[in-house]
Amino acid sequence: MKKIFVTGGAGYIGSHVVKALGARGHEILVYDNLSTGHAKAVLCGKLITGELSDKTAFENAIREFKPDAVMHFAASIDVSESMRDPLKYYRNNTANTLKLIEICERNHVGKLIYSSTAAVYGNTPEIPITEDSPLVPINPYGTSKMMSEKLLHDLSAAVPGFRFVSLRYFNAAGADASGRIGERHEPETHLIPLVLKTAGGKRKSITVFGNNYPTPDGTCIRDYVHVDDIAEVHIAALEYLLDGGNNNIFNIGYGHGYSVKEVVRAARNITNKDFPVIESERREGDPPVLVADNTKVRKVLSWEPKYDDLDYIIRTAWEWEKRL
Repeated sequence: MKKIFVTGGAGYIGSHVVKALGARGHEILVYDNLSTGHAKAVLCGKLITGELSDKTAFENAIREFKPDAVMHFAASIDVSESMRDPLKYYRNNTANTLKLIEICERNHVGKLIYSSTAAVYGNTPEIPITEDSPLVPINPYGTSKMMSEKLLHDLSAAVPGFRFVSLRYFNAAGADASGRIGERHEPETHLIPLVLKTAGGKRKSITVFGNNYPTPDGTCIRDYVHVDDIAEVHIAALEYLLDGGNNNIFNIGYGHGYSVKEVVRAARNITNKDFPVIESERREGDPPVLVADNTKVRKVLSWEPKYDDLDYIIRTAWEWEKRL
């Protein structure tokens, strides 16, 4: 059993990772301001409600807990909002990560798993995307995450005892199969829950942003990954660091994607409901295709996805949506 400090552990991905950590018997302390997370989503461990920007409270929590490792999920994640309010993203995603790693250094916490994103790659022509693809983010969200990765890299170069793993998620989706936790953002911005809210009558329609991308049906393609598979990668990354693994970066995806229209079609089939779809202009900052090359994570962390099935992803998300 290890002591794991989890920022943002009441959020969507963080809560699923906390669930997985608890299943392994780890002692968990979650630090979350609950701005987008939910206290009831923390199924294991203890929750402290606090701000990352409150350096005193934040450092006291880490100093008293004395974690063996930190998992850092707390962040702002809305691409469109980042275009309107970039400073929020640099404050919350980059500056707060800087505070975290300063605190880790002072308190001799030498292992950190960072929740990153495929948005660091931007509109890369290389598909599927490898970890060596150029980092050319096209929105402040991606840039703020890229800068945090560089902070981690630079600290690890300067402090021999500090090691990190950065996990670049593609599109997290789905929900806990038992229906205890799932995706619950306010406001919601992700495609699958928006489609399901429309199917459930909570929204009048779903908007497809752009139908003239260079893809087979003209809509964006994304690599949707079930959140429980993502949680298992974190367990593997934790064990990798605890076993003496070096700094590393991994893409977390299935290696293939689905278009917006394919997601809408699958949701209609699974829910057995028709719903209005409105086609609109492209959103600024959306790449046409984001699909991972997951060769490295499979090889180094021995990760074998269990839920690589769009229907399963949508079905678990639909069961969760009906519970809300």
